[in-house]
Amino acid sequence: MNHLHRQSLPATRLDYYDARAAVDALRPGAWAALPYTARVHAENLVRRADPAHLPDYLAQLIERRRDMDFPWYPVRVVCHDILGQTALVDLAGLRDAIATQGGDPAAVNPVVPVQLIVDHSLAVECGGFDPDAFRKNREIEDRRNEDRFHFIEWTKKAFDNVDVIPAGNGIMHQINLEKMSPVVYVQDGVAFPDTCVGTDSHTPHVDALGVIAVGVGGLEAENVMLGRASWMRLPDIVGVELTGRRQPGITATDIVLALTEFLRKEKVVGAYVEFFGEGAESLSIGDRATISNMCPEYGATAALFYIDRQTIDYLRLTGRDEAQVALVETYAKAAGFWADDLKTAQYERVLHFDLSTVVRNMAGPSNPHRRLPVSALAERGVADEAKLLAGKADESRGLMPDGAVIIAAITSCTNTSNPRNVIAAALLARNANARGLSRKPWVKSSLAPGSKAVELYLKEAKLLGELERLGFGIVAFACTTCNGMSGALDPEIQQQIIDRDLYATAVLSGNRNFDGRIHPYAKQAFLASPPLVVAYAIAGTIRFDIEHDVLGLDPQGNEVRLRDIWPSDEEIDAIVAASVKPAQFREVYEPMFAIRADSGERVAPQYDWRAMSTYIRCPPYWDTEGVGALAANPRTLTGMRPLALLPDNITTDHLSPSNAILPDSAAGEYLSKMGLPEEDFNSYATHRGDHLTAMRATFANPQLVNEMAVVDGVVKKGSLARVEPEGKIVRMWEAIETYLNRRQPLIVIAGADYGQGSSRDWAAKGVRLAGVETVVAEGFERIHRTNLIGMGVLPLEFLPGTSRLTLYLDGTETYDVVGERTPRAALNLLVHRRNGETVQVPVLCRLDTAEEASVYEAGGVLQRFAQDFLAASAQAA
Repeated sequence: MNHLHRQSLPATRLDYYDARAAVDALRPGAWAALPYTARVHAENLVRRADPAHLPDYLAQLIERRRDMDFPWYPVRVVCHDILGQTALVDLAGLRDAIATQGGDPAAVNPVVPVQLIVDHSLAVECGGFDPDAFRKNREIEDRRNEDRFHFIEWTKKAFDNVDVIPAGNGIMHQINLEKMSPVVYVQDGVAFPDTCVGTDSHTPHVDALGVIAVGVGGLEAENVMLGRASWMRLPDIVGVELTGRRQPGITATDIVLALTEFLRKEKVVGAYVEFFGEGAESLSIGDRATISNMCPEYGATAALFYIDRQTIDYLRLTGRDEAQVALVETYAKAAGFWADDLKTAQYERVLHFDLSTVVRNMAGPSNPHRRLPVSALAERGVADEAKLLAGKADESRGLMPDGAVIIAAITSCTNTSNPRNVIAAALLARNANARGLSRKPWVKSSLAPGSKAVELYLKEAKLLGELERLGFGIVAFACTTCNGMSGALDPEIQQQIIDRDLYATAVLSGNRNFDGRIHPYAKQAFLASPPLVVAYAIAGTIRFDIEHDVLGLDPQGNEVRLRDIWPSDEEIDAIVAASVKPAQFREVYEPMFAIRADSGERVAPQYDWRAMSTYIRCPPYWDTEGVGALAANPRTLTGMRPLALLPDNITTDHLSPSNAILPDSAAGEYLSKMGLPEEDFNSYATHRGDHLTAMRATFANPQLVNEMAVVDGVVKKGSLARVEPEGKIVRMWEAIETYLNRRQPLIVIAGADYGQGSSRDWAAKGVRLAGVETVVAEGFERIHRTNLIGMGVLPLEFLPGTSRLTLYLDGTETYDVVGERTPRAALNLLVHRRNGETVQVPVLCRLDTAEEASVYEAGGVLQRFAQDFLAASAQAA
């Protein structure tokens, strides 16, 4: 640790590392020009980096150079139970592997604090119209997930540095925002900025507090857990100046959907975005958090706001200790992280966005960056008048209309961490109730806040009952619908969708709406603000001009439209001010985070794996005789056959879906053979601790388009592949099994933005266990690229102007990769066509750093750690 720049922090008994002095010592006045992101990294380097290399590292930040890797040491790792559990399953398997090699399994522990919140495993089997929904859903969750929860409880006792927040308490990001992040961390008498990585792409939620928090895959999180630096090049840091103020009736959701479209178009993929300006200053932390949360939807790595008076007010509002609140302000001002100190920050690129231009928006029907102004529903074909009339005719005959909204969910931390959005929905519900409006009977409605504090302030405002009356009772404090955990539909409704081949949809206040994600029978989904979700539950169909059409008649026979029930900004703000109180957050979080005395109970350092579990199974990464292609099929990068040819915008939901498991799927058939009743199949997400189930989820999305699956000249949608050289089209899992039995190395060829979406590591684990050695795409989303490397899969990028289309690839080819695999190297992809021709295609090696190259060559993150651990143990002996 570098003590040269250690200073006393004024008005405290703490020290801090003066990064400003270190930077200005290298180049006088340079600190004033540094963006917020660069300042936080500078502090991290001054405090943690090797002093011999510190000047070179800091020069990267000062000169905006990107020719050297530098280390980042996040303070903590935050996990949800799906990826967090799979990371800990990997560490438990690593303990077994270490023990087999004669090492001490108990010595394998997370080095940095790991906070695991069980928030991704509850399915909304009972909707919000059932007054007992919360209890029923929790009981189902506990029954289905007993294997998982048993393992998670073991990890809490077996591993050092692991803390667990059990199911039923809220969403990881909202708990992080409202409680877990101190903004300024204290360790060994030193104050410094809180930083974290999280096993979910929406970890930047807490960036709203000025905390650098980024989403990573489970494999990268394991790397950080085990004490290794996260090596990086200086990212593109983009300033976004927000000007103006929002118009009346506009929510933070409307703003973020407009920003998501704008920033996607401005190509901020992989960048650190920093919001500043008069418009940013006017936004509450709740509003800022809505914007920061959707960072992965516009493709950025982080979405930061400066620390300012809004930050301090929010910390007080959420019941933080007053001494901690004072520390945040003192440290930020002394160390150069307060907003006023950043007026001189300079960006290589500055974008400008006027908040006053935002209108009422939705996003859909397939991507969160596809903004849909509600005033333009008719011209976009969503509210087609002929279809609307046909729908009304169907409804008069007691049938669901085409375009029916079958799921309406106020869900996810994106919006439920913003009291203003929740109160707006509740007031709209109150006004709708007063005018005699009701939810359509086919709409499965639900309210799943990310924090128990939401229930308390809704009760304080006497509005919870208004939501319950419309069918939006609290069904869970968990991620639910946004994560694809929307639960089963009423069987009659589901059968009607199947029999009539209806276009059924979902409307939710979440952040993801990829095809097939929300529910297998909701063909598409739309993102909307919480009050709009309530309005669509009343309308019952997406074929509806929500701004202008009649929602219903009041008892006097008067027509009621959205404008008649939309609450005023003044009323929303007054109720938020009167009803949201610090005592509510303290009531929720003090018992949740109470220091638990050590009971003295000890558990074995190695987990006793349950042989018949379909949830938790010892991973196969070191098993030379076991399942999958890791050890049994060493990588050769020669003679590879394509498993899939894929278009642009392939998401991790295509690669490894998270929603309900259907009985006729490969995973469903396997679970049935294992004796699991169909009602307890649960979701793909919950079974990711068992590789035998999770492997069968690879490319299992029914909306997948594999361009090799051609029938009668037309590409057939579904979880399909074509086995070569026979040319036989089969289910994807059958193709994978066939190739595994042949020990056939595989390749995946894809278009642009490959791997966007959730940060699930099984999107990489699945393809590697299937035998895929390389993925060649026109571009990669950041998290998925690092997950591929963490599994020993080589990411290669076509050069501009080259693609599977320009090369006329059809899937009959075999492929080799030639060249030395060094960071960002130029390699060659040899394409051997069926007619004997060989084409040499230049590609870019997307091992971007020396650390990534080292991990890849070792076979992956876990193999690299095992090798290093055993070597260190041998040296110590």
